[in-house]
Amino acid sequence: MRKLLKTVAVVITTGWLCSCSGEKTEANYQVIPAPQEIVMAANGDFTLGSGVKIVYPEGNEAMRRNAEYLAEYLQKATGKVYQTMAGTEGKGNILLQLVADAEKPEGYQLKVNGDGVVISGASEAGVFYGIQTLRKSIPVVENSTPVLAGVEIKDAPRFDYRGAHFDVSRHFFTIEEVKSFIDMMALHNMNRLHWHITDDQGWRIEIKKYPLLTEIGSQRKETVIGHNTGKYDGKPYGGFYTQEQAKEIVAYAAERYITVIPEIDLPGHMQAALAAYPNLGCTGGPYDVWTIWGVSDNVLCAGNDDVLTFIDDVLTEIIDIFPSEYIHIGGDECPKVKWQTCPKCQARIKELGIKSDDKHSKEEYLQSFIINHGEKFLNAHGRQMIGWDETLEGGLAPNATVMSWRGEGGGIEAAKQHHDVIMTPNTYLYFDYYQSKDTENEPEAIGGYLPVERVYSYEPMPRSLTPEEQKYIIGVQANHWTEYIPTFAQLQYMCLPRWAALCEIQWSQPEKKNYQDFLARLPQLIKSYQAEGYNYAKHVFDVTVDFQSNAETGAVDVRMKTIDNAPIHYTLDGAEPTAASPVAEEVLSIKENCTLKAMAVRPEGNSRVFTEKINFSKSTCKPIVANQPVNKQYEFNGVSTLNDGLKGNGNYKTGRWIAFYRNDMDVTIDLQQPTEISSVSFSTCVEKGDWIFDVRGVTIEVSEDGDKFTQVFSEEYPAMAETDRNGLYEHKQTFDPVTTRYVRVLAPSEHSIPAWHGGKGNFGFLFVDEIVIE
Repeated sequence: MRKLLKTVAVVITTGWLCSCSGEKTEANYQVIPAPQEIVMAANGDFTLGSGVKIVYPEGNEAMRRNAEYLAEYLQKATGKVYQTMAGTEGKGNILLQLVADAEKPEGYQLKVNGDGVVISGASEAGVFYGIQTLRKSIPVVENSTPVLAGVEIKDAPRFDYRGAHFDVSRHFFTIEEVKSFIDMMALHNMNRLHWHITDDQGWRIEIKKYPLLTEIGSQRKETVIGHNTGKYDGKPYGGFYTQEQAKEIVAYAAERYITVIPEIDLPGHMQAALAAYPNLGCTGGPYDVWTIWGVSDNVLCAGNDDVLTFIDDVLTEIIDIFPSEYIHIGGDECPKVKWQTCPKCQARIKELGIKSDDKHSKEEYLQSFIINHGEKFLNAHGRQMIGWDETLEGGLAPNATVMSWRGEGGGIEAAKQHHDVIMTPNTYLYFDYYQSKDTENEPEAIGGYLPVERVYSYEPMPRSLTPEEQKYIIGVQANHWTEYIPTFAQLQYMCLPRWAALCEIQWSQPEKKNYQDFLARLPQLIKSYQAEGYNYAKHVFDVTVDFQSNAETGAVDVRMKTIDNAPIHYTLDGAEPTAASPVAEEVLSIKENCTLKAMAVRPEGNSRVFTEKINFSKSTCKPIVANQPVNKQYEFNGVSTLNDGLKGNGNYKTGRWIAFYRNDMDVTIDLQQPTEISSVSFSTCVEKGDWIFDVRGVTIEVSEDGDKFTQVFSEEYPAMAETDRNGLYEHKQTFDPVTTRYVRVLAPSEHSIPAWHGGKGNFGFLFVDEIVIE
């Protein structure tokens, strides 16, 4: 039996393709996503020579296309041309065939022996996924001849719905770019394209009954620069798809067994539509297509009968374009401020007899009226509705499927109500988030931090659900919002290789998942990215660094590793590392100020340089305790994050910040011996839109025994104003020198968000980092 190649050959340079004339290569079936069952067989190898044909059932058009796709994939991998033919003769060839399996319609079997290759599927789609596994098993080497070891692979997907969301409203993408996105999905065994085609910033689909939607609603006069800086680029921006173009996309996806699910986001996210038809809004306008990001207060008027007609008319044309079972109608982020003062909306509330209660306001119940109207229309026309998890507010439409994005809470609640659920939590699957902590050297993103490892760690079946309730979790999806993704190359960079982790969540059984094994299989998939010319991110090949504050030794313990155990060379003086620099030990203990730089050195090319400044003060790596608990969601390495010598940047999700919520920062640091001090400083990270506010004051206390404390500094701060900036705030408290062993730092969080904010009256989050004592 031929041994599978397990070598991890990391290739850094984009577009790499080996050029060894006539080289024989060996297939490696350790692909992504991991198949359910791989059994190596001692019944002979099969060589994919130039005479091998790809055989498909006569008269089956879908199988003919499958054969042509496989021929195209093999040509890209080997440089050879493979012929396709109708028939049933598998000996000496690659035979594609259908077999009955009603339980697993997307399942397949891949068998290789000395007589040839047989890919059997329960459906044409199943055969297509078997083709993807074969494609990804064959090394990409120009002018090569693959040798396939004997094997039997049995496989089927874990989830029926395996989705990727594509926002073309904030930034527009061409038909060819959408097709390339679909091809990327096929490589990762995905089968649902959630196409977000309308929003405040642009209406992107032709509706013939309402021509102004694209004539006016698809064009914005300019676009905000950066994170709503108040500066604009001054450039008109637009684009839309005709109905014929949309149908072309639908057909292209269907040939790759991908269903396009359109989203018409309502009743919020509608300012582009209101710009075209201002009579549909509560105030009558005038409105402009929105030029900033975020959520507009201008929404469809729920008390206007013309709005109900508009919804019906738009959905009538949408279901004619898109044959999908599901139609997504949004339901997310719909501010109710206009409804609260709109006579028509208030009259509708009175007409329906809607009352506020302890769960929801009457305006939230009014949104359910709109969502239910949309669902009834879709159901009457043989379609099903998907809505974001806000559709739970005010009562869920009877047959609705819920897409859970604000964490998993909405999905859990919907499953308990026996509604189908698609899990797409922003905490794991929002791929507009940064994938590196080094945000200064990354393309601008909306925020957050989701490296490949965190994506891979996601388990979509909540343990809080019973086995019966878990059956309602029908799928998993990642979302790609494009406010900060203006080009397709950047979109690919944000997708790949996070899609590799995503597709294994969607397809593979949980017992088959192992992150280290996944990393060993990843370079082979990345060669497919290179062959296709995809602009993938290379973070997984960089040096991964873990910092731990060691209170026993007073040092920062640094552990560095790479995906393939490549040697890591480092410096501590800020100089650029080279192959002549020291090689990292298992643990590097640092006890003084330094600038650590590290780089993996490989024959194929070096990784990017990792850089981190470590700054020591009298508090660094000293024992520290939290007198009030750290928020579990943002606990990261715990309270020792506050004195580990590392400073957080403007991204509060990188693990360099910890949060306090519904309580205050209250920590005590043991300096371990009497020490003279005269200042205490720390930083906060403010992001008011995410309910993250600055401290409301600071108190510093000192003690000789850790029991009895004396106050040396205290100051209160006013609540933040709406005009106060987001970002980093430095707080330095100075006082007369005092000798002490214990230092207690208290900083109240915002206990009542100001009235100008949408979260008024609620607690705010407090994000704090690096307490420096001097």
